[in-house]
Amino acid sequence: MKKRVLGALMSSAMVVSLLAGCSSGTAETTQEPAGDAGQEEAADNSTDTATDVEEAEKEVAENTEASDGELINIGFAQVGHESDWRTASTKSCQDVFSEANGYNLSFVDCDNDSAAQLEAVRSFIEQDVDYIIIDPIVSTGWDTVLTECEDAGIPVIVIDRTIDDSDKYAAWVGSDFKQEGLAAGEWLKAYADANGISEINALVISGTTGASAQIGRSDGFKEVADKYGWTILDEQTGDFTEDGGQEVMESYCKSYEGKFNVVVCQNDNEAFGAMTAMDNAGVTYGPDGDVILISFDACTAGLEEVKARKITADFECNPLAAPTVEEVIQTLKNGGTPEAEVYMPEHWYALPDAIVEFSINGEAQEMTEVTDAVIEAQY
Repeated sequence: MKKRVLGALMSSAMVVSLLAGCSSGTAETTQEPAGDAGQEEAADNSTDTATDVEEAEKEVAENTEASDGELINIGFAQVGHESDWRTASTKSCQDVFSEANGYNLSFVDCDNDSAAQLEAVRSFIEQDVDYIIIDPIVSTGWDTVLTECEDAGIPVIVIDRTIDDSDKYAAWVGSDFKQEGLAAGEWLKAYADANGISEINALVISGTTGASAQIGRSDGFKEVADKYGWTILDEQTGDFTEDGGQEVMESYCKSYEGKFNVVVCQNDNEAFGAMTAMDNAGVTYGPDGDVILISFDACTAGLEEVKARKITADFECNPLAAPTVEEVIQTLKNGGTPEAEVYMPEHWYALPDAIVEFSINGEAQEMTEVTDAVIEAQY
């Protein structure tokens, strides 16, 4: 973009030079001897010069307008398409960074392949895009490629998951994953107390190992479990997928038959798979069942399962970061410094009989009742 702006300025300079030449020629013409023929010729020259000036001014205006209206080139390296949450995140970026809004979006679905994601970012550098958006598959292994972005003068905005081994990016926009884990744990304590449940034996189906969402939710929930003396029987990864959730839960149902009363799935798609496995194994779950099923993300389909009394509580991870990312980009474009970290607003969801009062580190939390209107408004 910077190269094309320079070209437009050079073109404008050439037009100004042309106007100066036209003006000099006109002065020489008006010094011709007087007479009808001379006056007519002078008038014609004056008219031609005025036309040249108008056309030149119009060309300058058009060049300036083209430069000002130029598309901003964005490269977006997305994790993949493993969940409803991911689909919503991708759509948010595609909607915001559209040509109609003044952007040209180069999008790469990295299909949960870290090497492919690094290659996608290097491809954006070669394309000389204006900004790069990364939703990192894992939180480490980024410093070298982010140094390459920095050397190329391309600002990077990180969304959703975090990068732990480099600070060479302009801003991060996403969720507080540990807070989500803490919320799930503290809600469970309040819900268990309200329902006379004194012992917690939990199974965890975690997300992709090494992803910041997995780390934060696991650490947050474990912190609460340790605080109240709960037992976490096992934790295995379902890779944030429905198939992964079902596979892990099938194994749990065999290995821990009759020994667990809580299942924590680190996203809705894993919960859907776990529900299928428990259905097949004859395990009841939800507010009316033997197992408390906790989920994260709170996508539309997840909230539908809350309303159907299958998921007991669902803790939101907001995927609609693109409008906030656009604010970051516009701040950078205008020479400003954006906030280093921007947290998305999020909510905790349940039905009335599972809505309980609880707090995180002394801060009271609000829960949202799942209704048809809430589901309709969700992503």
